Amino acid sequence: MQIVLIRHAHSQANAKGVLSGRLPNISLSEKGVKQSQDLAARLGVFPVAEIRISPMQRCHETIAPWVAALPKAAQKLLVTEQNLTEVDYGSWSGKKLSVLSRHKLWKTVQANPSAMYFPEGEGLAHMQQRAMHAVHETLNSKRSGAGVLVSHGDVIKAIVAGALGMHLDDFQRIVIDPASVTILDYSHGKARLTLLNDVRSNLNEALSGPKRAKNLLGGGAGK
Repeated sequence: MQIVLIRHAHSQANAKGVLSGRLPNISLSEKGVKQSQDLAARLGVFPVAEIRISPMQRCHETIAPWVAALPKAAQKLLVTEQNLTEVDYGSWSGKKLSVLSRHKLWKTVQANPSAMYFPEGEGLAHMQQRAMHAVHETLNSKRSGAGVLVSHGDVIKAIVAGALGMHLDDFQRIVIDPASVTILDYSHGKARLTLLNDVRSNLNEALSGPKRAKNLLGGGAGK
């Protein structure tokens, strides 16, 4: 199965440089609305086994144009997944990133994130655990097609790191932009990263085409 990871599009909080976390009523910016429409065109219609979405408003607004274009049967697969929700940044929520970058714990977030527990919030290690649970639940689907997961930057970074066997302390080496698409291929049990942080490509052919089931030697076959 392919796991298609989609980060929400540019939000009003992104525009203000604010760490919104789980604060309510954070919608897409004008730029984000355009990104969500472009995302629907880039994805097109392809076989879907699961659609799991973070409960945050910005994630639902991001994926709405694509879901509206799906067949009715596929639309019914959409479920809200609490394990994909944003990190609980606790008392850091709602504060400007420029201010937080001067906090004494900022270095921990950047250099040793596995040890970071946000004041009055959750730890990044716990976030990774719940996010990977959502991935494994999706992989257990009995339906054919891809698993589509819509979530947040840090959550998707943690999933990619976990899927590839990277230590969580290395997850800041991964970049996940708004409205980006990342694809993990679990055809052989272990995850293979076939696409990372794509914000421009037309992906319908890759998602609708035959499985890349061959064992790779010397890189991909270029198909």
